Amino acid sequence: MYQQAGANVEDRFKKFTVLVNRIVRNIHKIKTEEMSRLGLKSTHVSCIYYLYRSDKQLTAKELCDICDEDKAAVSRAIEFLEREGYTSCFSKSEKRYRSPIVLTEKGEKLGRFISDKVDELLELSSAGLSEVNRKVFYESLDLISDNLQKICDSQGGK
Repeated sequence: MYQQAGANVEDRFKKFTVLVNRIVRNIHKIKTEEMSRLGLKSTHVSCIYYLYRSDKQLTAKELCDICDEDKAAVSRAIEFLEREGYTSCFSKSEKRYRSPIVLTEKGEKLGRFISDKVDELLELSSAGLSEVNRKVFYESLDLISDNLQKICDSQGGK
């Protein structure tokens, strides 16, 4: 019984880590291939997507939180997007990190393209899942993510 239970845990670990890694690699590959045609990087895509999908303007800090990216990466992305004419920053007087950022007309067009592409990919990637299974999957994934974060936090950088 003990060996079987141990083998089961080993199989679960292997399956979990292999599948999660494969999903991450495939998402990265899709983002890279699709956006390299437009001269964009993954962080650019995330910033444009969340600015487009939000009902309001966002600050760099809010984008960091939503995209789960570090401050430096988002700052570089915002600078690039503004320089390329995709975004505009309303306030030049406030601290840049707290200034509201909005999409320009060019950014809105790109945001619509990215949003449509994301919707299409989500639909294709979840083909065969019922709505109930999809809901359970995301609830489970959220719980696993929270549990892993708690483990990391409790280790305190060990």
